[in-house]
Amino acid sequence: MNPALDPDWSTHPAVWSYGLAALAFGAFSIQLILGRRGSGVGGLLLAAALSQAVWAAASLVYATSGDGFAWGMARLFDGLRYAALLAFLALIRTAGSNGDSAAVGTGRKRRTQAALLSSVAIAVHLFARPPSTGSTGGESLVAFLLLGVCVVGLVLVEQVYRGTPEAQRWNVRPLGVALAAVFGYDFVMYSDAALFREVDANLWAVRGVAHALVIPVLGIAVARNKDWRFDVAVSRGVVAGSTALVAAGGYLLAIAVIGYYVHHFGGSWGKALLTVVLFAGLLVFVLVSLSGTFRAKLRVFIAKHFFPYRYDYREEWLSFTRTLSSPGTSGSLRERSIRALANLVESTGGALWMNDGSGAYAQVARVNLPASDHTLPASDWLPSFLVSTGWVIDLHDLRQDPAKYKVDRLPAWLLQFPSAWLVVPLFDGEELLGFVLLANPRVKFELNWEVLDLLKTAGRQVAGFLAHERATEALLEARKFDAFNRMSAFVVHDLKNLVAQLRLLLRNAERHRANPEFQRDMLATVEHAVGRMNHLMQQLRSGVEPVERPGPVELDIVTDHLRRRFRAVGQGLSFDVEPGIVVLGHEDRLERVVGHVVQNAVDASGDNPRVRVRVHREGTEAVVEVTDQGVGMSAEFVRERLFKPFQSTKHTGMGIGAYESQQYVASIGGRIEVDTAPGAGTTVRVFLPLVAARSAATAEGAA
Repeated sequence: MNPALDPDWSTHPAVWSYGLAALAFGAFSIQLILGRRGSGVGGLLLAAALSQAVWAAASLVYATSGDGFAWGMARLFDGLRYAALLAFLALIRTAGSNGDSAAVGTGRKRRTQAALLSSVAIAVHLFARPPSTGSTGGESLVAFLLLGVCVVGLVLVEQVYRGTPEAQRWNVRPLGVALAAVFGYDFVMYSDAALFREVDANLWAVRGVAHALVIPVLGIAVARNKDWRFDVAVSRGVVAGSTALVAAGGYLLAIAVIGYYVHHFGGSWGKALLTVVLFAGLLVFVLVSLSGTFRAKLRVFIAKHFFPYRYDYREEWLSFTRTLSSPGTSGSLRERSIRALANLVESTGGALWMNDGSGAYAQVARVNLPASDHTLPASDWLPSFLVSTGWVIDLHDLRQDPAKYKVDRLPAWLLQFPSAWLVVPLFDGEELLGFVLLANPRVKFELNWEVLDLLKTAGRQVAGFLAHERATEALLEARKFDAFNRMSAFVVHDLKNLVAQLRLLLRNAERHRANPEFQRDMLATVEHAVGRMNHLMQQLRSGVEPVERPGPVELDIVTDHLRRRFRAVGQGLSFDVEPGIVVLGHEDRLERVVGHVVQNAVDASGDNPRVRVRVHREGTEAVVEVTDQGVGMSAEFVRERLFKPFQSTKHTGMGIGAYESQQYVASIGGRIEVDTAPGAGTTVRVFLPLVAARSAATAEGAA
């Protein structure tokens, strides 16, 4: 590629450029020889440096004399330099392997790739010749081929860098920068040559010094990697990205070549045809890039030709788990389960059948398959066969050899799914929770032991997720029933107390119906009972206890209601109430709490109850103290059973009044204390926060 140098060659930039490059690469080669150690991979870098030194020297001779032999030597050693660099990058990825069979197999494949790349690089450079003025066609083709070699070099640099673990990229970064600069400069030079059918004289002239400038960076790389052993794990994502990059670059390059020739030979239509070709080429490129089928074919191609196994199990399992555990816009768990299994085999969709609890299997979700109301009993062929064998069923194989699957022909209900391909069982332990019917894949997909084992394992994982969801739904339903039953128990308890009060009221009415004071107390008690029953009816209709914010409650009013209530049923109590005490709570619920304590005291006192109710202040709290002379309780009962639900000392008691009272008092910041002993009576103290005390504490906290 004669740059048409000036007659005074000693002043031409190419002479100084290639002279400096020859000296620099010669010195770098000596440094590598003196300091070389470690694996043989580093020898390729030495070979590249030596080739570069000879290439620069031969280019210097050609620059000064225009000698054809010197040009041939320059191109030969330029090709050898490229061959060594490409082989170095291809093999450096296996330099740290530990000798296992998979690594050895991969290493052999990469050595084969390195040899092939090196041969191509040498051959392409040998075909390069100095173009004569006005040359066409052939020199442009060589320039395009050299451009392709540069692209391969850049792709290998990208693979090595991206495949190196994050912690080790510090070691490989200088190498990547240096070689990317070398390949990048040549890429620009050969791109210009491909478009204009000759090498730019200035680009060729400074090429030597441009390459020599990367020697300090290469020196840093050598210092950091004396034996060139670091773990380069080329993932499938890296290979896929690099393959797509090469394919895209080759395609766009081909479109550019076609466009160039259309423009050159198209005459007056040249520019118009060039525009059409470029637009159509870019349109096809975008469509192919967005195609799921193309991506699927690319993944299959990479799995078959670059790796010993079809799957990168770490990436597949992370993606699989991410699909299963990503709610929201991804659909329900059942739909995500179908997608997760379908993605493993490039399937376009599927449908899920699950056990409905009665032993039958019904469709519960689908993706890109029609709905079906067909229900399969557990005794049907498909569930029975899946339980007995645990196989993943290939429906294409079943159509050809039904006897293998212990059936005469494909079941009729499956005929409504013409695209059906695989049946994947979902086992939760030994139970067949369901199965997934997968649709045909986007591309031809070979089923082997690896695919079938992965589908079986993934099916168990899906079954675990679905079983967990079902158990969670059952638990939520049980909790709803538990909450309703708990509320019902409280309602029944209150109704029992109201019925008992009204029964005593009717019994005393025989003796005191003419007494005006009894009549007033009776009406007040009935009014209270009606109000309480309406409240209970509201609870039953809504299913929950109405939630109201606590407010100030005068204990005078609460105790006055209780005094009249118990007097109406003929039970005399003594009340000692300090006036003006206001607490924070709900009047009706506080009345229920104190009424429950008083009723228990009356019940424990026998036929002649002596019950005393005292209300007073004690510091920042109000104390409602109820004392009786009844049978009392043991300390163990108070500690272990009194405030537990469904524990009672009364044969007719439900054992939830004390529990409900303690829960409510605690919710408003109070507490209940019990002082009792068997045969010595009982004193129950209910401590409630005073409104003034609560307000003062709130103000102090705000300050």
